[in-house]
Amino acid sequence: MRVMLCRVVAQVGCLTLLCSFLSPARAQAADSPADAKSAAVQFDSQLYQKTVDRGVEFLLKKGEAEDGSYSAQISPAVTAICADALLRSGRSPDDLAIAKSLKFLEGFIQPDGGIYKPGSAIQNYETSISIMCFADANKDGRYKDTIKKAENYIKSIQWGADGKVDESAMQYGGAGYGRSKTRPDLSNTSFLLDALQAAGDESNDAAVQRALVFVSRCQNLDTQYNTTPFAGKIKDGGFYYTPADDGQSAPGGKSEDGGLRSYGSMTYAGLKSMIFAGLSPQDERVKAAIDWVKKHYDLSHNPGMDQNGLYYYYHTFAKALSELKSDNFTDDKDVQHAWKNELLQELAKRQLDNGSWVNTAGRFDEGDRNLVTSYALLSLSYCHPAGTK
Repeated sequence: MRVMLCRVVAQVGCLTLLCSFLSPARAQAADSPADAKSAAVQFDSQLYQKTVDRGVEFLLKKGEAEDGSYSAQISPAVTAICADALLRSGRSPDDLAIAKSLKFLEGFIQPDGGIYKPGSAIQNYETSISIMCFADANKDGRYKDTIKKAENYIKSIQWGADGKVDESAMQYGGAGYGRSKTRPDLSNTSFLLDALQAAGDESNDAAVQRALVFVSRCQNLDTQYNTTPFAGKIKDGGFYYTPADDGQSAPGGKSEDGGLRSYGSMTYAGLKSMIFAGLSPQDERVKAAIDWVKKHYDLSHNPGMDQNGLYYYYHTFAKALSELKSDNFTDDKDVQHAWKNELLQELAKRQLDNGSWVNTAGRFDEGDRNLVTSYALLSLSYCHPAGTK
Protein backbone atom coordinates (compact mmCIF):
# COMPACT_ATOMS: atom_id res chain seq x y z
CA MET A 1 0.00 0.00 0.00
CA ARG A 2 6.55 -2.49 -2.43
CA VAL A 3 3.74 -0.04 -1.60
CA MET A 4 5.21 -2.14 -4.14
CA LEU A 5 3.45 -4.92 -5.81
CA CYS A 6 4.97 -7.51 -7.96
CA ARG A 7 2.57 -9.51 -10.12
CA VAL A 8 0.14 -11.15 -7.77
CA VAL A 9 -1.86 -13.47 -9.88
CA ALA A 10 -0.81 -16.60 -8.08
CA GLN A 11 2.49 -16.13 -6.38
CA VAL A 12 3.52 -14.04 -3.45
CA GLY A 13 6.91 -13.45 -4.99
CA CYS A 14 5.46 -11.44 -7.82
CA LEU A 15 3.29 -9.35 -5.73
CA THR A 16 4.37 -5.84 -5.47
CA LEU A 17 1.20 -5.19 -7.36
CA LEU A 18 -1.38 -3.37 -5.51
CA CYS A 19 0.95 -2.20 -2.97
CA SER A 20 -0.29 1.11 -3.55
CA PHE A 21 -3.43 1.18 -1.64
CA LEU A 22 -2.96 2.04 1.87
CA SER A 23 -6.11 2.65 3.82
CA PRO A 24 -8.13 5.59 4.52
CA ALA A 25 -5.84 7.30 6.89
CA ARG A 26 -7.26 10.69 7.74
CA ALA A 27 -5.92 11.30 5.71
CA GLN A 28 6.95 16.25 -6.21
CA ALA A 29 7.55 18.90 -8.06
CA ALA A 30 10.87 19.83 -9.69
CA ASP A 31 12.93 22.50 -7.97
CA SER A 32 12.39 25.17 -10.59
CA PRO A 33 11.67 28.88 -10.07
CA ALA A 34 8.07 28.31 -11.09
CA ASP A 35 7.63 25.89 -8.23
CA ALA A 36 8.62 28.55 -5.72
CA LYS A 37 5.41 30.35 -6.59
CA SER A 38 3.22 27.26 -6.33
CA ALA A 39 2.18 27.83 -2.72
CA ALA A 40 0.55 31.12 -3.76
CA VAL A 41 -1.58 29.47 -6.45
CA GLN A 42 -5.22 29.07 -5.47
CA PHE A 43 -6.52 25.50 -5.48
CA ASP A 44 -8.38 24.86 -8.74
CA SER A 45 -11.66 23.39 -7.50
CA GLN A 46 -13.13 23.18 -10.99
CA LEU A 47 -10.14 21.24 -12.30
CA TYR A 48 -10.34 18.99 -9.24
CA GLN A 49 -13.98 18.11 -9.85
CA LYS A 50 -13.50 17.64 -13.57
CA THR A 51 -10.52 15.35 -13.04
CA VAL A 52 -12.32 13.27 -10.42
CA ASP A 53 -15.52 13.02 -12.44
CA ARG A 54 -13.66 11.77 -15.50
CA GLY A 55 -11.85 9.12 -13.46
CA VAL A 56 -15.08 7.98 -11.82
CA GLU A 57 -16.80 7.76 -15.20
CA PHE A 58 -14.01 5.57 -16.56
CA LEU A 59 -14.26 3.10 -13.69
CA LEU A 60 -18.05 2.89 -13.81
CA LYS A 61 -18.46 2.69 -17.59
CA LYS A 62 -15.32 0.90 -18.76
CA GLY A 63 -13.70 -0.71 -15.74
CA GLU A 64 -16.44 -2.56 -13.87
CA ALA A 65 -17.40 -6.09 -14.93
CA GLU A 66 -20.98 -7.34 -14.96
CA ASP A 67 -20.57 -8.96 -11.52
CA GLY A 68 -19.28 -5.76 -9.95
CA SER A 69 -15.63 -6.80 -9.98
CA TYR A 70 -12.58 -4.97 -11.31
CA SER A 71 -9.61 -6.82 -12.78
CA ALA A 72 -10.71 -9.96 -10.95
CA GLN A 73 -7.95 -11.97 -12.62
CA ILE A 74 -5.45 -10.19 -10.38
CA SER A 75 -7.12 -10.28 -6.98
CA PRO A 76 -10.38 -9.27 -5.24
CA ALA A 77 -8.25 -6.57 -3.63
CA VAL A 78 -8.41 -4.59 -6.88
CA THR A 79 -12.20 -4.50 -6.61
CA ALA A 80 -11.85 -3.26 -3.02
CA ILE A 81 -9.44 -0.54 -4.15
CA CYS A 82 -11.72 0.57 -7.00
CA ALA A 83 -14.87 0.55 -4.88
CA ASP A 84 -13.15 2.52 -2.16
CA ALA A 85 -11.84 5.04 -4.68
CA LEU A 86 -15.41 5.58 -5.86
CA LEU A 87 -16.71 5.90 -2.30
CA ARG A 88 -14.01 8.44 -1.44
CA SER A 89 -14.89 10.32 -4.64
CA GLY A 90 -18.40 10.97 -3.36
CA ARG A 91 -20.35 7.90 -4.48
CA SER A 92 -22.79 6.16 -2.14
CA PRO A 93 -22.59 2.47 -1.15
CA ASP A 94 -26.21 2.30 -2.30
CA ASP A 95 -25.38 3.32 -5.87
CA LEU A 96 -26.13 0.28 -8.02
CA ALA A 97 -22.58 -0.07 -9.35
CA ILE A 98 -20.99 0.32 -5.91
CA ALA A 99 -23.48 -2.04 -4.30
CA LYS A 100 -22.56 -4.70 -6.90
CA SER A 101 -18.88 -4.33 -6.09
CA LEU A 102 -19.50 -4.56 -2.36
CA LYS A 103 -21.63 -7.66 -2.91
CA PHE A 104 -18.81 -9.18 -4.94
CA LEU A 105 -16.38 -8.55 -2.06
CA GLU A 106 -18.79 -10.05 0.47
CA GLY A 107 -18.41 -13.32 -1.42
CA PHE A 108 -14.81 -13.54 -0.17
CA ILE A 109 -15.60 -13.31 3.55
CA GLN A 110 -14.20 -16.47 5.14
CA PRO A 111 -15.20 -18.35 8.32
CA ASP A 112 -12.01 -17.17 10.06
CA GLY A 113 -13.04 -13.53 9.51
CA GLY A 114 -10.52 -12.88 6.77
CA ILE A 115 -11.63 -11.49 3.42
CA TYR A 116 -9.63 -13.24 0.74
CA LYS A 117 -9.78 -15.59 -2.19
CA PRO A 118 -9.73 -19.25 -1.08
CA GLY A 119 -6.20 -20.60 -1.35
CA SER A 120 -4.81 -17.08 -1.67
CA ALA A 121 -1.17 -16.49 -0.80
CA ILE A 122 -1.95 -12.86 0.06
CA GLN A 123 -4.63 -13.18 2.71
CA ASN A 124 -3.35 -10.36 4.93
CA TYR A 125 -3.12 -7.99 1.99
CA GLU A 126 -6.57 -8.76 0.59
CA THR A 127 -8.19 -8.56 4.03
CA SER A 128 -6.53 -5.27 4.96
CA ILE A 129 -7.56 -3.64 1.69
CA SER A 130 -11.12 -4.94 2.06
CA ILE A 131 -11.39 -3.55 5.60
CA MET A 132 -10.61 -0.08 4.27
CA CYS A 133 -13.28 -0.37 1.61
CA PHE A 134 -15.98 -1.72 3.92
CA ALA A 135 -15.13 0.95 6.51
CA ASP A 136 -15.84 3.70 3.97
CA ALA A 137 -19.15 1.99 3.14
CA ASN A 138 -20.08 1.59 6.80
CA LYS A 139 -21.59 4.96 7.63
CA ASP A 140 -24.81 3.28 8.80
CA GLY A 141 -23.06 0.38 10.53
CA ARG A 142 -24.02 -2.25 7.95
CA TYR A 143 -20.51 -3.74 7.88
CA LYS A 144 -19.69 -3.37 11.57
CA ASP A 145 -19.47 -7.11 12.30
CA THR A 146 -17.62 -7.85 9.07
CA ILE A 147 -14.99 -5.23 9.87
CA LYS A 148 -14.54 -6.40 13.45
CA LYS A 149 -14.01 -10.04 12.46
CA ALA A 150 -11.60 -9.05 9.71
CA GLU A 151 -9.72 -6.79 12.13
CA ASN A 152 -9.32 -9.69 14.56
CA TYR A 153 -8.08 -11.88 11.73
CA ILE A 154 -5.27 -9.59 10.57
CA LYS A 155 -4.23 -8.96 14.16
CA SER A 156 -4.02 -12.70 14.76
CA ILE A 157 -1.53 -13.25 11.93
CA GLN A 158 0.76 -10.31 12.73
CA TRP A 159 4.27 -11.41 13.66
CA GLY A 160 4.50 -11.48 17.46
CA ALA A 161 0.76 -11.54 18.12
CA ASP A 162 0.85 -15.10 19.43
CA GLY A 163 3.70 -14.43 21.84
CA LYS A 164 5.93 -16.97 20.11
CA VAL A 165 8.20 -14.41 18.45
CA ASP A 166 10.53 -12.39 20.64
CA GLU A 167 10.65 -8.63 20.17
CA SER A 168 14.32 -8.92 19.25
CA ALA A 169 13.41 -10.92 16.13
CA MET A 170 13.66 -8.94 12.89
CA GLN A 171 10.13 -10.00 11.90
CA TYR A 172 8.47 -8.84 15.13
CA GLY A 173 5.47 -6.56 14.65
CA GLY A 174 5.50 -6.81 10.88
CA ALA A 175 2.97 -8.14 8.39
CA GLY A 176 3.55 -9.81 5.05
CA TYR A 177 1.28 -10.61 2.13
CA GLY A 178 -0.03 -13.85 3.57
CA ARG A 179 -0.14 -15.62 6.89
CA SER A 180 2.26 -14.92 9.74
CA LYS A 181 4.98 -17.11 8.29
CA THR A 182 5.41 -14.97 5.20
CA ARG A 183 8.23 -12.45 5.35
CA PRO A 184 7.00 -9.11 6.72
CA ASP A 185 7.59 -5.86 4.81
CA LEU A 186 6.86 -2.19 5.33
CA SER A 187 4.28 -1.96 2.57
CA ASN A 188 2.07 -4.70 4.03
CA THR A 189 2.67 -3.48 7.57
CA SER A 190 1.42 -0.05 6.51
CA PHE A 191 -1.65 -1.76 4.98
CA LEU A 192 -2.20 -3.46 8.33
CA LEU A 193 -1.96 -0.13 10.15
CA ASP A 194 -4.26 1.61 7.67
CA ALA A 195 -6.80 -1.18 8.12
CA LEU A 196 -6.60 -0.93 11.91
CA GLN A 197 -7.06 2.81 11.70
CA ALA A 198 -10.08 2.35 9.43
CA ALA A 199 -11.49 -0.18 11.91
CA GLY A 200 -11.27 2.41 14.68
CA ASP A 201 -8.17 1.32 16.59
CA GLU A 202 -6.21 3.96 18.49
CA SER A 203 -2.46 4.51 18.45
CA ASN A 204 -2.02 2.74 21.80
CA ASP A 205 -3.53 -0.52 20.54
CA ALA A 206 -1.14 -3.44 21.13
CA ALA A 207 -1.08 -4.42 17.44
CA VAL A 208 -0.29 -0.83 16.43
CA GLN A 209 2.57 -0.61 18.90
CA ARG A 210 3.97 -3.95 17.74
CA ALA A 211 3.86 -2.67 14.18
CA LEU A 212 5.75 0.47 15.22
CA VAL A 213 8.66 -1.72 16.31
CA PHE A 214 8.89 -3.16 12.81
CA VAL A 215 8.35 0.18 11.05
CA SER A 216 11.20 1.74 13.06
CA ARG A 217 13.51 -1.05 11.88
CA CYS A 218 12.75 -0.18 8.26
CA GLN A 219 14.27 3.29 8.61
CA ASN A 220 17.82 4.27 7.70
CA LEU A 221 18.41 5.74 11.13
CA ASP A 222 20.65 4.41 13.89
CA THR A 223 18.67 4.77 17.13
CA GLN A 224 17.70 2.75 20.16
CA TYR A 225 14.65 1.70 18.14
CA ASN A 226 16.69 0.34 15.26
CA THR A 227 19.70 -1.81 16.01
CA THR A 228 19.53 -3.81 12.77
CA PRO A 229 22.73 -4.32 10.74
CA PHE A 230 21.41 -1.78 8.23
CA ALA A 231 20.57 1.10 10.59
CA GLY A 232 23.92 2.87 10.50
CA LYS A 233 24.85 2.27 6.87
CA ILE A 234 23.07 5.02 4.93
CA LYS A 235 21.67 7.21 7.74
CA ASP A 236 19.47 9.40 5.56
CA GLY A 237 16.24 8.95 7.56
CA GLY A 238 14.39 7.38 4.64
CA PHE A 239 12.74 3.97 4.58
CA TYR A 240 13.28 0.70 2.74
CA TYR A 241 11.14 -2.39 2.11
CA THR A 242 12.20 -4.82 4.86
CA PRO A 243 15.06 -5.66 7.23
CA ALA A 244 13.88 -9.30 7.46
CA ASP A 245 15.60 -12.20 5.70
CA ASP A 246 18.84 -10.27 5.20
CA GLY A 247 16.99 -7.17 4.06
CA GLN A 248 15.55 -5.94 0.77
CA SER A 249 14.81 -2.63 -0.90
CA ALA A 250 12.94 -2.16 -4.16
CA PRO A 251 15.66 -0.04 -5.84
CA GLY A 252 17.64 -3.28 -5.87
CA GLY A 253 20.96 -4.37 -4.48
CA LYS A 254 22.72 -2.86 -1.51
CA SER A 255 25.15 -0.01 -1.06
CA GLU A 256 28.85 -0.87 -1.02
CA ASP A 257 28.80 -1.17 2.75
CA GLY A 258 25.66 -3.31 2.76
CA GLY A 259 23.05 -0.61 3.32
CA LEU A 260 19.47 -0.74 2.03
CA ARG A 261 18.55 2.22 -0.16
CA SER A 262 15.69 4.51 0.85
CA TYR A 263 12.96 5.39 -1.65
CA GLY A 264 9.91 7.59 -1.91
CA SER A 265 6.86 5.37 -1.57
CA MET A 266 8.22 3.51 1.46
CA THR A 267 9.43 6.68 3.16
CA TYR A 268 5.97 8.23 2.97
CA ALA A 269 4.46 4.92 4.12
CA GLY A 270 6.84 4.90 7.07
CA LEU A 271 6.16 8.52 7.97
CA LYS A 272 2.40 8.02 7.88
CA SER A 273 2.65 4.85 9.93
CA MET A 274 4.73 6.48 12.66
CA ILE A 275 2.30 9.37 13.00
CA PHE A 276 -0.67 6.99 13.33
CA ALA A 277 1.29 5.01 15.95
CA GLY A 278 1.40 8.14 18.09
CA LEU A 279 4.86 9.58 17.45
CA SER A 280 5.05 13.35 17.70
CA PRO A 281 6.78 15.70 15.24
CA GLN A 282 9.53 16.05 17.88
CA ASP A 283 10.39 12.35 17.78
CA GLU A 284 13.79 11.81 16.14
CA ARG A 285 12.33 9.20 13.78
CA VAL A 286 9.64 11.55 12.52
CA LYS A 287 12.11 14.43 12.21
CA ALA A 288 14.50 12.30 10.16
CA ALA A 289 11.71 11.12 7.85
CA ILE A 290 10.51 14.68 7.26
CA ASP A 291 14.08 15.78 6.54
CA TRP A 292 14.31 13.05 3.89
CA VAL A 293 11.05 14.26 2.33
CA LYS A 294 12.36 17.83 2.31
CA LYS A 295 15.41 16.74 0.32
CA HIS A 296 13.48 14.56 -2.12
CA TYR A 297 10.15 16.35 -2.57
CA ASP A 298 9.13 15.54 -6.15
CA LEU A 299 6.05 14.67 -8.17
CA SER A 300 7.74 13.87 -11.47
CA HIS A 301 8.91 10.46 -10.27
CA ASN A 302 9.03 8.08 -7.30
CA PRO A 303 12.37 9.08 -5.71
CA GLY A 304 14.77 6.17 -5.92
CA MET A 305 12.47 4.26 -8.29
CA ASP A 306 12.01 6.65 -11.23
CA GLN A 307 8.58 5.89 -12.80
CA ASN A 308 8.20 2.48 -11.15
CA GLY A 309 5.36 2.37 -8.65
CA LEU A 310 4.61 6.03 -9.39
CA TYR A 311 0.87 5.95 -8.63
CA TYR A 312 1.34 3.92 -5.47
CA TYR A 313 3.83 6.62 -4.56
CA TYR A 314 1.29 9.39 -5.20
CA HIS A 315 -1.10 7.68 -2.83
CA THR A 316 1.41 7.28 0.03
CA PHE A 317 2.63 10.85 -0.62
CA ALA A 318 -0.88 12.27 -0.27
CA LYS A 319 -1.80 10.23 2.79
CA ALA A 320 1.41 11.02 4.64
CA LEU A 321 1.31 14.76 3.95
CA SER A 322 -2.36 14.89 4.94
CA GLU A 323 -1.29 13.49 8.33
CA LEU A 324 0.94 16.55 8.80
CA LYS A 325 -2.24 18.68 8.88
CA SER A 326 -0.98 21.43 6.59
CA ASP A 327 -1.78 22.39 3.01
CA ASN A 328 1.79 23.61 2.54
CA PHE A 329 5.13 21.85 2.78
CA THR A 330 8.53 23.58 2.74
CA ASP A 331 11.43 21.71 1.18
CA ASP A 332 15.13 21.94 2.07
CA LYS A 333 15.60 24.89 -0.30
CA ASP A 334 12.93 26.86 1.58
CA VAL A 335 10.52 26.53 -1.34
CA GLN A 336 6.97 26.31 -0.08
CA HIS A 337 4.78 23.81 -1.90
CA ALA A 338 0.99 23.86 -1.95
CA TRP A 339 1.20 20.11 -2.23
CA LYS A 340 -2.52 19.47 -2.78
CA ASN A 341 -2.65 21.80 -5.75
CA GLU A 342 0.65 20.50 -7.12
CA LEU A 343 -0.54 16.91 -6.92
CA LEU A 344 -3.83 17.83 -8.58
CA GLN A 345 -2.01 19.58 -11.42
CA GLU A 346 0.33 16.61 -11.92
CA LEU A 347 -2.47 14.05 -11.96
CA ALA A 348 -4.65 16.18 -14.25
CA LYS A 349 -1.72 16.45 -16.67
CA ARG A 350 -1.22 12.68 -16.66
CA GLN A 351 -4.90 11.77 -17.09
CA LEU A 352 -5.71 10.18 -20.45
CA ASP A 353 -8.48 11.26 -22.81
CA ASN A 354 -10.78 8.44 -21.64
CA GLY A 355 -10.48 9.59 -18.02
CA SER A 356 -8.15 6.82 -16.90
CA TRP A 357 -4.55 6.77 -15.75
CA VAL A 358 -1.92 4.14 -16.54
CA ASN A 359 1.79 3.81 -15.89
CA THR A 360 3.86 2.93 -18.96
CA ALA A 361 6.41 1.55 -16.50
CA GLY A 362 4.11 -1.36 -15.76
CA ARG A 363 6.00 -2.78 -12.79
CA PHE A 364 3.88 -3.58 -9.74
CA ASP A 365 0.83 -4.05 -11.99
CA GLU A 366 0.66 -0.34 -12.75
CA GLY A 367 -0.13 -1.27 -16.33
CA ASP A 368 -3.65 -2.09 -15.11
CA ARG A 369 -5.89 0.93 -15.77
CA ASN A 370 -8.44 0.04 -13.10
CA LEU A 371 -5.80 -0.18 -10.40
CA VAL A 372 -3.91 2.95 -11.43
CA THR A 373 -7.06 5.03 -11.95
CA SER A 374 -8.14 4.08 -8.44
CA TYR A 375 -4.73 5.05 -7.04
CA ALA A 376 -5.12 8.45 -8.68
CA LEU A 377 -8.63 8.98 -7.32
CA LEU A 378 -7.58 7.90 -3.85
CA SER A 379 -4.67 10.33 -4.00
CA LEU A 380 -7.02 13.12 -5.05
CA SER A 381 -9.36 12.34 -2.15
CA TYR A 382 -6.69 13.72 0.19
CA CYS A 383 -6.55 16.90 -1.88
CA HIS A 384 -10.25 17.51 -1.61
CA PRO A 385 -10.97 21.24 -1.13
CA ALA A 386 -13.46 22.06 1.61
CA GLY A 387 -16.93 22.61 0.25
CA THR A 388 -16.50 20.86 -3.10
CA LYS A 389 -18.36 17.70 -2.12
